[in-house]
Amino acid sequence: VMHLNWLTAEVCWSLAVGHQYSSIGTQPILCGSIPGLVPKQLRFCRNYVEIMPSVAEGVKIGIQECQHQFRGRRWNCTTVNDNLAIFGPVLDKATRESAFVHAIASAGVAFAVTRACADGSATICGCDARHKGPPGEGWKWGGCSEDVEFGSMVSREFADARENRPDARSAMNRHNNEAGRMSLNDNMFLKCKCHGLSGSCEVKTCWWSQPDFRVIGDYMKDKYDSASEMLVEKHKESRGWVETLRPKYNYFKPPTDRDLVYYESSPNFCDPNPETGSFGTRDRICNLTSHGIDGCDLLCCGRGHNTRTEKRKEKCHCIFHWCCYVSCQECVRVYDVHTCK
Repeated sequence: VMHLNWLTAEVCWSLAVGHQYSSIGTQPILCGSIPGLVPKQLRFCRNYVEIMPSVAEGVKIGIQECQHQFRGRRWNCTTVNDNLAIFGPVLDKATRESAFVHAIASAGVAFAVTRACADGSATICGCDARHKGPPGEGWKWGGCSEDVEFGSMVSREFADARENRPDARSAMNRHNNEAGRMSLNDNMFLKCKCHGLSGSCEVKTCWWSQPDFRVIGDYMKDKYDSASEMLVEKHKESRGWVETLRPKYNYFKPPTDRDLVYYESSPNFCDPNPETGSFGTRDRICNLTSHGIDGCDLLCCGRGHNTRTEKRKEKCHCIFHWCCYVSCQECVRVYDVHTCK
């Protein structure tokens, strides 16, 4: 069951050919050649072909952020290069890892499309004039407010195209996709620029901007840590049996639209297991001084660790010369590197 075909097909495309489309419009994008697209996605690709490189870029941003956020965890968002299922079997189960990947990839698509619209690299969209409202004291509207609603619409149309089945996994994916997109809206901020003699800031122009994507990653990582476990319920409706989700524990606050949800427990990521897609933690670098999950005790799952020394060349004894350059010497420093047994 490939619940992530929208993502895996896009990822393979973005990693394989995305770099060829740095200038949009210089080469034709053949939607029919992207593997795994359903008819709705194919139609969307043909209608919005100009922003498809941004869709691909957004998925890549999402995966890179996933790997940053989980760099010190037993599961570190590993991707598999030789497989259309870019994460291997890990995302086949309805775990909190699946929830996070759906959310961060959907947010990445919305983010990249919104940015492309604002910087002028896509001509079918532009700045957002809707959320202006009256300016504040000492500033006026100016610049280009980023149209996060358009970016979210593109992400919703493309990412949710497959999630139309009446089963629990589709319901979970739709919920987490939307939670990822909402994180952008929740973290928009007013960015301003000063105008006046010698930067005196007599006049300030401001516009709505998306934050750095790291802010979204940190925000969604908190949502991962507090994700809500759900139960699957079946209902008979006119169209047949429909599966829905409800919170497993009544004594916890029920999840909001902005929270991540899952209904299957995560596999043990300590040991390699081709069935679950776990690579294990052997040979992973661990932090000897940390008591957290990145520490050698927890990351190595109690197996212990090896220590080796590593020489690294670094700049040192840097001096600032007037005016204006810095000269440095090169020093060799020895570090201890700890890896899991």
